[in-house]
Amino acid sequence: MARASRRPEASETPRILTRLGTDTALRGTLRFRESVEISGKFEGKIIAEGYLYIRDGAEIRADIKARDIIVAGTVHGNIEATHRLEILETGRIYGNVRTARFRVADGVVFEGKCEMIRDADQLDVFAAPIDQVRESVQRA
Repeated sequence: MARASRRPEASETPRILTRLGTDTALRGTLRFRESVEISGKFEGKIIAEGYLYIRDGAEIRADIKARDIIVAGTVHGNIEATHRLEILETGRIYGNVRTARFRVADGVVFEGKCEMIRDADQLDVFAAPIDQVRESVQRA
């Protein structure tokens, strides 16, 4: 019996503009700007500027790059979420993850490496030249 996955809160997610239903099976490269929800099967590559929601029961075999990603289904492939990645309790990821913000619910399956990327608005004092760090501290 499948566990009910928590649906992302409305304040956290944009309105879904495109839905790929449970009977959908696609292969290729998926590109979009706004928001997509996948409930079926997809194989290939996903490149997006917007929000991707992978529903419970969805099967994805693809490398994914998007701004915001929420995973409640299964992903076989590497994921890069430039803003945030959330794995809900029914989510399964088999691949490496790269993201700025990462939220993981209890009970998820995650097999891979995680690399946290810095927010473009923040200064990484360990990677920035010393002069840039000094300027930042003096301005504060």
